[in-house]
Amino acid sequence: MAKEVTMAIVGATGAVGQEMMKVLAERDFKIDELICLADPREEGTQLKFKDEVITVQKVTEEAFRKADIALFAVGTEISKELAPIAVKNNCVVIDNSYAFRLEEGVPLVVPEVNAEDIKSHKGIIANPNCSTIIMTVAINPIHKEYGLKRVVVSTYQAVSGAGKAGIDELDEHIKAYMKGEEMKPSVFQYPIAFNLIPHIDVFVEHDYTREEMKMVWETRKIMHLLDLKIAATAVRVPVYRSHSESINLETYKPVTPEGVREVLSRAPGVIVQDNPQEKLYPMPLYTSHKDEVFVGRIRKDISTENGIAMWVVADQIRKGAATNAVQIAEIVVKDNLY
Repeated sequence: MAKEVTMAIVGATGAVGQEMMKVLAERDFKIDELICLADPREEGTQLKFKDEVITVQKVTEEAFRKADIALFAVGTEISKELAPIAVKNNCVVIDNSYAFRLEEGVPLVVPEVNAEDIKSHKGIIANPNCSTIIMTVAINPIHKEYGLKRVVVSTYQAVSGAGKAGIDELDEHIKAYMKGEEMKPSVFQYPIAFNLIPHIDVFVEHDYTREEMKMVWETRKIMHLLDLKIAATAVRVPVYRSHSESINLETYKPVTPEGVREVLSRAPGVIVQDNPQEKLYPMPLYTSHKDEVFVGRIRKDISTENGIAMWVVADQIRKGAATNAVQIAEIVVKDNLY
């Protein structure tokens, strides 16, 4: 990637914005100028990027006019307000919120799965939900080989999925528990230390949460499988970083664990860690701060004829958010799509 661009990060002071800066530096993304934008209250904050110190600015139309690409790491309502302003000023938006993911005409992209969809963008490209990204990277190669009929997934989602406040609340609850004090929840519905909460986001139709339905709606759009049968259960767990997923697949063609291991071993962005006899399988503690999706416990689903069960783990702040967005930006620049 020889061409240098002017890049803006909206929400640069937040956890995902900070990770985006780290990933841009690690991947040596060619940037002529990096514009860090955030809430007006954070204007003047100093951030480090490579050997440079960048002063945070408040969001202005002028900033978007200068930028070729803007990575958005803000909430849905802010994205809805600001993204059209950026697009109006010929700045391509790669948005990490839920705002545009299901909007017709907006590509929803996981580069390992549907990079070609980027070409159809009209100014906005949506970054999927973190759990959806992790799952589609793992299941798409299997679909291409065997054809997916049904997906059942249970997620075990780290507290950092709720931002710094989620991390802080786990810290506070651990300390309170050890002192025998009351654990008072504010970020989560119940105490999170030494607990599991089967409730992420709000409940919607059929008593599924929106977090669960995002995995249904978004996976179908990304994989161009609008009738794929998917059922999801999303659970918050007292882990700091990296989401885990138990996935059961039913395929149209006969499938074996050996065949799946072989397919995944050559799949982009996937690392197979699968030797249970040697206690080798993915775990969140060891996948944190890495970009790949780790797959293990690959075995026959003995409840159905053409079935596979597997365990998938990845860092939801990296591949589930920041890295995926930067990968999209790399393709936008390489293919001159801005």
